[in-house]
Amino acid sequence: MANKYFDLIDQTFYFPQEGFDLDNGYLTFNNIPLIHLIRKYGTPLKLTYLPSISRKIKAARNLFRRAMRSQGYTGKYYYCYCTKSSHFAHVLEEALEQDVQLEISSAYDVDLIRRLHKRGKIDKSVYIVCNGFKPENYLAGIVSLINDGFKNLIAVVDNGHELDYYEEHVKGTCNIGIRVATEEEPNFEFYTSRLGLRGADVVPLFRDRIRDNEKFNLKMLHFFVDTGIKDSLYYWGELKKAVRLFGELKQESESLNALNIGGGMPIRNSLGFEFDYKYMVREIVSNILEACEEMDVPEPDIFTEFGKYTVGESGATIFSVLAQKQQNDSEMWYMIDNSLMTTLPDAWGIGERFILLPINHWYNNYRRVNIGGLSCDNSDYYNSEIHESQVYLPMIKPEDEEPLYLGFFHTGAYQDNISGYGGIKHCMIPSPQHIIIDLDDAGNLVDRVLHPKQTAESMLEILGY
Repeated sequence: MANKYFDLIDQTFYFPQEGFDLDNGYLTFNNIPLIHLIRKYGTPLKLTYLPSISRKIKAARNLFRRAMRSQGYTGKYYYCYCTKSSHFAHVLEEALEQDVQLEISSAYDVDLIRRLHKRGKIDKSVYIVCNGFKPENYLAGIVSLINDGFKNLIAVVDNGHELDYYEEHVKGTCNIGIRVATEEEPNFEFYTSRLGLRGADVVPLFRDRIRDNEKFNLKMLHFFVDTGIKDSLYYWGELKKAVRLFGELKQESESLNALNIGGGMPIRNSLGFEFDYKYMVREIVSNILEACEEMDVPEPDIFTEFGKYTVGESGATIFSVLAQKQQNDSEMWYMIDNSLMTTLPDAWGIGERFILLPINHWYNNYRRVNIGGLSCDNSDYYNSEIHESQVYLPMIKPEDEEPLYLGFFHTGAYQDNISGYGGIKHCMIPSPQHIIIDLDDAGNLVDRVLHPKQTAESMLEILGY
């Protein structure tokens, strides 16, 4: 009977698969020999594999452009990277090498844009889609960029009062977008998104405030589905409503030429992940094209805002199992050398699941386990996979020469932003060291330390001691 962990994975999924393989019994991630990094840097360890970011951008861009070309779609496609998913310089710079546009959502993003421009990473022709609810400091930052010549900045109106500020402070003209509030999924706690204008208010706002104002050029209609792009009646319904609204606006606005289909594509969160990217992109383009033909308006340029899709699959977080604890007849705990709550807050806060695989001991027998974090909080655990309500991992044997190492994969988006990277976390558990991995000109893997593991001194300094 096959009871080895390798047999479990091999029988449950297709393995090896893209990004994951074994080399002499050790897991590799995008051909990175993880055990070498562990022996070099220790654990806990965060890593970012930069080539994954470029690969994802190229893949999505090719899908949209091929779908548009095959259907005779005359509009253009623009790939926007959402800075909120990861603000790190190495992420932005890698994405910008692929000529992406940018989507921002806060006043501090304006400073980030200026820093990128100062360093020569962007010029003033880049599209900057300014989203979100806008306090005065954010409005002021947007206006400063417009007045400084960022000619393709689009201020997406979330509330009508924004127009008052732009009208008073913008010198010359500015590009305006309008965000329409989408209805949430039927099982959500409220019916309509808190962001954007009600659909019924969009056309009246345009007629009353934008159409006859020489300062404003309406360029974009924006809608955002929080659950992302997926093949569901809910998603297709929201897309069709947005395209019909675009058609109504376009019939009254010559300058309107862009539809922003906010909401990203999913990433792999399980070895059993299945999502037909090609089909979904083809259907999105087809739906927009058909609706525009019905309403006799030219099809718009399509903007997408992909953050998690761009950077999520580039990340991994690796822990060591410090000890195993049998707490009752049925519950075995593997205690790791960091906190799951603070290092992978999506798993704790919203029940997000990542690809979880051991780095070593693939040929040990397997068993069901709970993974326990190092903090004192009762919620600091991980015990279910996306495809199953439990976790199976290799058994730890007394004769094992090295501890069991566990990897959580595709953790590159949001974890650092939510957990407060570099700050003070629950129980003063330090942030793991962060390693950046890239390819040199010869295609060889190179690694460098972005930030070492936090020290007690650095945390106490933050706290004012």
